[in-house]
Amino acid sequence: MFTSQEHIDYKCGADGLGRLEYLQALVTEYQDTSKEGNKEQVLANLANFAYDPINYGHFKKLNVADLFMDALTEDSEKQVEFGIGGLCNCCLDKEIKQQVIDHGGVALVINCLSSTVEETVLSAITTLMFLVTPDTIQEITSLAVVGCMKEFVKSSNTRFSNLAKIFLMLFD
Repeated sequence: MFTSQEHIDYKCGADGLGRLEYLQALVTEYQDTSKEGNKEQVLANLANFAYDPINYGHFKKLNVADLFMDALTEDSEKQVEFGIGGLCNCCLDKEIKQQVIDHGGVALVINCLSSTVEETVLSAITTLMFLVTPDTIQEITSLAVVGCMKEFVKSSNTRFSNLAKIFLMLFD
């Protein structure tokens, strides 16, 4: 999961495609393809790369956080799921976090709370907790969001209930 640049270089070999170039190819494929399944697969791959902080510098250069946020406005539930998953995985980086905040990401993440896809909602709750700053606390702890969390606490879904309890313990 977490790798060093040396390990990445070793895996790529002397003639291998570098990580930045590979990520650039994924971003370009996402932007150029019109096939829904291809977009979903690329987003899933990018979201997986978002687990490793060594990729964050590349993500910043390629504006991958913006790509993830754009996915949150798509009609495809899978694109939304992978977009919010990607944001969740990388928004603890201070610069990416600020980029998400500056580009209206908090409202987009809040919208994901109404999804019918379990993973989307769980990633949205977690991402909101990661995005809290003095500037975002009011929006993230608005009556609507806190009310939503109180409903999730009542859920028979233990994952929703437990994560919402944590949110409320932190911010209510």
